[in-house]
Amino acid sequence: MEVVSDILQPYKELVGTVAGIVTTGQMFSGSFICYDIYKQGNTKGTSIMVFIGGFIMSILNIKFGFILRDDMMIKVNFVGLMLNIVYLMVFFHYTAEKGQAWFNFGIGGAVSAGLIAYSEMEDPTLIENRFGTIITIFMFYLISSPLLGLKNIIKNKSTAGMPFPIIFSGTIVTFMWLLYGIILKNKFLVLQNTVALVLCSIQLSLFVIYPSKKSKEKKAKKTN
Repeated sequence: MEVVSDILQPYKELVGTVAGIVTTGQMFSGSFICYDIYKQGNTKGTSIMVFIGGFIMSILNIKFGFILRDDMMIKVNFVGLMLNIVYLMVFFHYTAEKGQAWFNFGIGGAVSAGLIAYSEMEDPTLIENRFGTIITIFMFYLISSPLLGLKNIIKNKSTAGMPFPIIFSGTIVTFMWLLYGIILKNKFLVLQNTVALVLCSIQLSLFVIYPSKKSKEKKAKKTN
């Protein structure tokens, strides 16, 4: 890592800027999913947890930004929070299972409130590392959660239920932050984004192996 870090050192500002831009861009990836929901007129095949996860992650990162006194982190994640609220509003409008959607959102809100309350009570000398670890674990869960349906994906030979825009943009984001972590020689950042990149790459490979049903339908129409 030392050698690669020294090679990339002159590009530190550039990599950092690009990482910030693609992170902000990733937050808009949910709009593609919302557009699909709008076109089909319902939320079939889309899980609300995609947006609830983004909602919770934005809140936690805003709090972490205050802990680190990082204005950029606060501003970027505030944008993410507002976007995820819009995405959730779209989902609530089109879903037929509003009761279940509200229940899931309530759980997400409770988790967020609990972690924020914990951050207020934790020892100030320990909160940075501990809260950062909590965010990392939660991020790993969000990234790997689509793999929980791996059995059904293999069984149906389709990735129709997986959020491709979010996974694809997430791969780019984690790669850029991995480079930035190497430049900074930050082992925590490198480990975090290496694991995230591996998880994203596994999910992207599934789209190559098992195309979505929509892709299959398009091929079938062309054949006919």
